[in-house]
Parts: sequence; structure tokens; C-alpha cells
Amino acid sequence: MSLFRFVDAERAHLPVALLCRMLGVSRSGYYDWKGRPPSKRNRGDAALTETIREIHERSRQTYGSPRVHAELRALGTRCGRKRVERLMRKTGLQGCMRGKRSGTTRRSKRPAAEDLVKRNFAAT
Repeated sequence: MSLFRFVDAERAHLPVALLCRMLGVSRSGYYDWKGRPPSKRNRGDAALTETIREIHERSRQTYGSPRVHAELRALGTRCGRKRVERLMRKTGLQGCMRGKRSGTTRRSKRPAAEDLVKRNFAAT
């Protein structure tokens, strides 16, 4: 979390000047950050997240990041696989893991072996 986000979150409880002084940032820097429009990368991430969400919904929420990345490439969108993974993790999108479930231990239908030693564990 950036210091400016922290100041923005806590300004309801404490004055901005005090928070900035405690964190060692300038007030003018905070207000400059607050008035600044989103960066080009943040705007691109937002647009790409919407496309990823559409692809994920279209696949009935079964596609993980490798398949979503392949779909994006097929649509002509150039982006990295790790960027897709990061955006999917940030929005909470997960693929469905399919496959055979491992079974639990099953008892055999044969009876238990006979006690040939005739052990008696009852204490007198």
C-alpha cells in the first residue's frame, strides 16, 4: 500500500497535515497524487480485466490463466501470461480443476486374518 493511499484512508480520523508529517511525505505531493488521473497502465489493466472477465464467464468459469491468455492471443490482444495471472488473482477469478478425484482407502471384502498367537490383552 502506498503512503498516499494510507493517508487517503486515514484522513477521516486524523488531519492530512499530521499524517503527512508522520509518514514523511509532503502535503502537496499527496494532493497532487489525489488529483492525478489514472495512469496508462492502470487504464490498460482495467480494460484487460474486463476482457478477461468476459472470457472467463464465456467458458463457464472453467478457464484458468493459460487458456485465458491463449484466448486473448487469438483475439489479437498482446499481453504477458503473468499479467493475466496477476489480474485474475486480483479479481478473484480461478479456473476449474477437472480430473479424476483420488479415492479414499477401501477395505477389502475378505475377513480379518485369524489371531494365531492368541494374544490376550486383558489385564488382571
